[in-house]
Amino acid sequence: MLFNIASIPAKQLVFANETFEVWKDAMSGHHSLFTTASFQPGDILCKFGASAILQTPSYFTVQLNTYEHICLEPSFLQYTNHNCFPNILFDTTNFTIVCLREIKPGDELCYFYPATEWEMAQPFQCVCGYSNCLGYIGGASYLSKEVAATYKFSDFIYQQLQNKYPG
Repeated sequence: MLFNIASIPAKQLVFANETFEVWKDAMSGHHSLFTTASFQPGDILCKFGASAILQTPSYFTVQLNTYEHICLEPSFLQYTNHNCFPNILFDTTNFTIVCLREIKPGDELCYFYPATEWEMAQPFQCVCGYSNCLGYIGGASYLSKEVAATYKFSDFIYQQLQNKYPG
């Protein structure tokens, strides 16, 4: 029996609510989070919480402080991918997701992983396609002072950067 790859849908909807959709790439198994709504810079997309608190980072956690890394609740937020030109920020002080630049219905929601991670559990080579893509993503501790000045960070990461680059 021949297998016709063209008969498999490229993306499958695996979750949807009134504002968000999670799509899965059928070939890679990779998930992505999209929105069905419009947002402007400064808007709050939603609140989030912790379904669990870990002492060390994992692939799906967001760092709150030196020894607290949370599993996101609602759980679909774990499918927010990295981009060197992010459109959202996880505000870990107010537990809100904040819009950084205009977002239109159908846009993928992406954040800059070092914005909440000092040391990544699984560093990676970024392929976001942004003209100023940083390439290696290992956490905020790897950023130069000049690069860090171009991004927004959680309060904890901002403080870590202030300690690393005083003055």
